[in-house]
Amino acid sequence: MRFLHLHSSFAPGGKELRAARLMNVFGPGIEHAVVSAQPGAHGAKAALDPGLQVTFPGAFPSLQGRPTPLRLWRIAQAMRRFDLVLTYNWGAMDAVLAHRLYGRILSLPPLVHHEDGFNEDEASGLKRSRNLFRRLALGRAAALVVPSRRLEQIALGAWKQPPARVRLISNGIPVATYREAPAAGAIPGLAKIPGEKWVGTLAGLRAVKNLPRMVRAFATLAPDWRLVILGEGPERAAIAAQAAALGVADRVHMPGFVPEPARAVGLFDLFALSSDSEQFPISVVEAMAAGLAVASPAVGDVAGMVAAENRPYVAPPGDEAALAFAMAQLASDDGLRRRIGDANRLHAEALYDENGMIAAYASVYGSAMGLARFP
Repeated sequence: MRFLHLHSSFAPGGKELRAARLMNVFGPGIEHAVVSAQPGAHGAKAALDPGLQVTFPGAFPSLQGRPTPLRLWRIAQAMRRFDLVLTYNWGAMDAVLAHRLYGRILSLPPLVHHEDGFNEDEASGLKRSRNLFRRLALGRAAALVVPSRRLEQIALGAWKQPPARVRLISNGIPVATYREAPAAGAIPGLAKIPGEKWVGTLAGLRAVKNLPRMVRAFATLAPDWRLVILGEGPERAAIAAQAAALGVADRVHMPGFVPEPARAVGLFDLFALSSDSEQFPISVVEAMAAGLAVASPAVGDVAGMVAAENRPYVAPPGDEAALAFAMAQLASDDGLRRRIGDANRLHAEALYDENGMIAAYASVYGSAMGLARFP
């Protein structure tokens, strides 16, 4: 069995790590080909089991460019030798359109599309032209998978998708693995010194994550606090510049991507998010499973994800002062953080274990291929 994965990027982020986790769970009996619309953006392969059969074909037609008939035809032809095509986010939408236009002519395999959210170009509002493009392109998709209720509403409304096509599958993680406290030196190159307190986040260093906002909010905290940002991406220099401008560069650390977050998140004393746009961020679930309180803007489903005790510390979207105030309140009260963290852990264990997510994806993929049982 052969799966083709067409990603907007395979740099390490929430959807990429979820895709890697599903590939690991489905096992070595499936061959995978992974294509990134951003050439060379394959950092999430570090999370793949070495025993899997995974290739990163460099000769696959580009997923970027004008959607001309000839270019779409070439993309469609490249899908022919697979059993299932999995596409992810706007960066792969030309491939979805190619499948729609030429799927019957070429007898293409079924396609399942995944939408996990928006980059900075749609963070403040959806583009009408893209809504129309999605409506057209998704016409032959076997399923459209979304992780949040907000995206489900957008799919049914703005994108005019039939309810039978839209599948809401909340992100899940192996919550039990987050119970054990990590060693002080679990993050390569950065050891936690006794007496330090860490506010941390896991995020690709991209503009939509607005990590300079995180730095500004952090700068108001007491000097025994440090900010630890786990992730990689093009905004590293901008984040470092903001820290330097505020005089906190010595307390802001960016040690890079950590492939096993369960071995690192528990070192945080407080988790924070600063994104302009999210849907159902896996990082928030990871923080909850590690028993952390969360300070975040009310983006996507975040306000509904956290335990009730944590909701007062979810700030209005775009309100930097409110986010900084939430972080300061939580940072100043050890007992409050502990009570909220305990509530978040119980909430995550009850609702967000990965077993349900894995079963749901297996059902969607198996149904698309007409299989009674998968994997």
